[in-house]
Amino acid sequence: MAISRKLLSDGEHVVLSVRTHAKALIWPVVLFVLVVTSVLTVALRQPDNSVWGLVAVAVAVPVLMIWSLIPYLRWTTSTYTVTNRRLITRHGIITRTGRDIPLFRINDVAYEKGLLDRILGCGTLIVSDATENVGVVLPDVPNVEKVHLQISDLLFVSDDGKDDDGSRPPGEPPRNSQP
Repeated sequence: MAISRKLLSDGEHVVLSVRTHAKALIWPVVLFVLVVTSVLTVALRQPDNSVWGLVAVAVAVPVLMIWSLIPYLRWTTSTYTVTNRRLITRHGIITRTGRDIPLFRINDVAYEKGLLDRILGCGTLIVSDATENVGVVLPDVPNVEKVHLQISDLLFVSDDGKDDDGSRPPGEPPRNSQP
């Protein structure tokens, strides 16, 4: 699930790696169970070599591919990784897309939790950065409050491990207020 070590730079390590909450699979699993039980019911009630059993299977296979298998593959191939230097998002089944945001470019980290999210323990993480690009919205992040806290901790800890006020990018030398 975590990003490959060969894609990390020297001194960079993974702090957190998650994929979307399993709630994304609720409806695909429900549909899978309904379609399979329906096909089995039709097939078992028909006499041998019945056309209706073949029709049920011919309809079920594309339905399962589109509304169960593809959402499952999207879920397994989408990851959110936070390292000590950047936020990395990757998703896509055939065409892989991703975005890396250096931590020092992040301006704001917020989260939203609806009623269902609160019950299931997930939420949406909204990360705004200091670029012209639109911020990143990460839906259905498990334990979103803990992820929010971990990213905030990374943003406001200086390179020497002391608390920082967030006024300078990591690695930038301290500013002297004296002339």
